[in-house]
Amino acid sequence: MKLPLTGGCLCGAIRYEVAQPPITVYTCHCTDCQRITSSAFSIGIVVPAAAVRLSGETRSVESMADSGRIKRRLICPDCGIWIGGEPRSGTQVPGMVRVIRGGTLDDTSWVRPTIHFWTRSRQPWVVLPDGDQRYETQPENVAR
Repeated sequence: MKLPLTGGCLCGAIRYEVAQPPITVYTCHCTDCQRITSSAFSIGIVVPAAAVRLSGETRSVESMADSGRIKRRLICPDCGIWIGGEPRSGTQVPGMVRVIRGGTLDDTSWVRPTIHFWTRSRQPWVVLPDGDQRYETQPENVAR
């Protein structure tokens, strides 16, 4: 992995840089992530919020997660790519994190999730590596 991490949406209207290494990399197997990504899971890169510089105009979409929490997704209004997430307005505090979607990175060769959320709804053909952390749902103390 080489810093800064860079990435963006499919059409190029949104670009970002992340100046610090990720805190963690995870997969989410919840049914919302499966539907949003049209895949079996989403990959999240958790980074310090202060380390992210985003350029371009994003659209914010809020929805309720299976856990009951409100989640806020940032998407490109032109191509519809889900760039990442951020805390709801008015809930940001120092030390907050942001989640960048792994597939939006320019270089994905280093991405290796070691934590897996919502494994109770994972697709039966998905094999999780031995030794990785697994959670049937969303633990309260882990960002997503």
